[in-house]
Amino acid sequence: MFKKVFILLLFILIYEGAGSQILRKESTFTRQDTLRGSIGKGRSWWDVKKYDINVEVNIPEKFIRGFVDITFTTQKINTGIMQIDLQEPMQIEKIENLSVNKQSINFTREGNVFWLDVSKPKIFKTGINKIRIHFSGNPKEARTPPWDGGWIWQNDQLERPWVTVACQGLGASVWYPCKDHQSDEPDNGATLTIITPDTLVGVGNGRLAQKTALPDNKIAWQWTIVNPINNYLIVPSIGKYVNFTDEMIGEKGELDLSYWVLDYNLDKAKEHFSIVKPMIKCFEDWMGPYPFYQDSYKLVDAPHLGMEHQSAVAYGNGYMNGYRGMDRSGSGWGKDWDFIIVHESGHEWFANNITTKDLADMWVHESFTTYSEALFVQCRHGLQAANEYVIGLRRNIFNRLQMIGPYGVNKEGDDIYDKGANMIHTIRQVINNDGIFKNILRGLNKDFYHQTVTTKQIENYISSKSKIDFSKVFDQYLRTVHIPTLVYKNTGNHVQYKWSNCVKGFNMPLRLKNNIWIYPTENFQSIGTDKLGNTGFEVDKNFYILTKEI
Repeated sequence: MFKKVFILLLFILIYEGAGSQILRKESTFTRQDTLRGSIGKGRSWWDVKKYDINVEVNIPEKFIRGFVDITFTTQKINTGIMQIDLQEPMQIEKIENLSVNKQSINFTREGNVFWLDVSKPKIFKTGINKIRIHFSGNPKEARTPPWDGGWIWQNDQLERPWVTVACQGLGASVWYPCKDHQSDEPDNGATLTIITPDTLVGVGNGRLAQKTALPDNKIAWQWTIVNPINNYLIVPSIGKYVNFTDEMIGEKGELDLSYWVLDYNLDKAKEHFSIVKPMIKCFEDWMGPYPFYQDSYKLVDAPHLGMEHQSAVAYGNGYMNGYRGMDRSGSGWGKDWDFIIVHESGHEWFANNITTKDLADMWVHESFTTYSEALFVQCRHGLQAANEYVIGLRRNIFNRLQMIGPYGVNKEGDDIYDKGANMIHTIRQVINNDGIFKNILRGLNKDFYHQTVTTKQIENYISSKSKIDFSKVFDQYLRTVHIPTLVYKNTGNHVQYKWSNCVKGFNMPLRLKNNIWIYPTENFQSIGTDKLGNTGFEVDKNFYILTKEI
């Protein structure tokens, strides 16, 4: 018994003695994960310029068929193979080289990857090339959308078909062939043509370019996206939709607002969506101009909770305020606005405008967007309300795994919403100048406009523009599960304090409740109790830390 206890204690000491860097629990990843999440030899030599997607949906059979034209460029000799992603059980029927007389391209399958044989001399030329991929099948069906992704085959309240897709993380290759990696967005946008029965409407991203009647009582709805867009954001929505429009004057001029809702939701949508204009005005003030004026802003009724589909935000919050009627923060400040409209629209800036190259860095998407909720609360109710909202979100933090996920395997991190928002809020406190903080948010969206980025680019940008080295702060919150703890003791005439539970070199300054700043390190510092005033030694709660008196 003593031996077992000794071994257990030894294990605990070793575990704690490993320092503040508790590493992510290792997951088992497969070759398929690596092929999906990394830039290998079948991806590295070509760059997507445009997707032209044409899909016909057989609703009774839950079956889709279509083709995708992929326009791409290459500036160097290819490796002889080209990786195209399309997840099982979907099938590729044939592939044509539209650059060379529609000659067929041979391919083989390895799980969710198709390897194209492009080893023949001059099969592609330096510069612009185009291939057409014909595909068909019964795509994976989402069981608990939007978290468990795939196609969503539902009926509306009147038992009419209502169909769409949600595939963040899972990837667009769940239904159409593509280069399914976040780092390669089509620079010249995309087109999406949705063929539906003539009793239904097909809604896509961007603007409706053409509506064409087809034989057999079908309609082709062609949507055009002119801005770069990530694969998973290109989504068809099919249902008994009706449309109403509006416009507003934003920072870049006239912005078209378009709403596609089920017919029986029309009247309440006209009232409920009135939040959009003040929301966009608020977001433009804090984060810069709406990034997709050319493609318009759009809300689309969805048979799931919601998703940030670029220029076609999916909405499914039941025309209620809060998150399904609840305030996620518990502060009371999240009850008088629709969480899904605000959160998913915030993603137009962080996720859609600025997109991370690797899913591991998805904290950039979700942390800033969750913080955009607080910015909206501030626009609506003032700074104190925004502070209380962010602090309230801490009740949802688990600190189980790091916020940055493992790279190269298409895996996001943990706690990237509420912990990430509180990290950003803490950084805002350290900067202690909302003019600079706002310029950083606006600068990110200007300087990384329509780009894919790494976490290091974002971290370095914030440190550079604030003229404060936040590298240890990012290491602490992004790369460990520990919340830094301010240890302090009152000796009578002085209070001694230092950081613990932190990465080596962590020295983030803090503001006390009485607006006095202290500069703790890993060694004890001291402040006279005569300087503390009536509030004593109490840290401002806007800093996401722990305190421990000894």
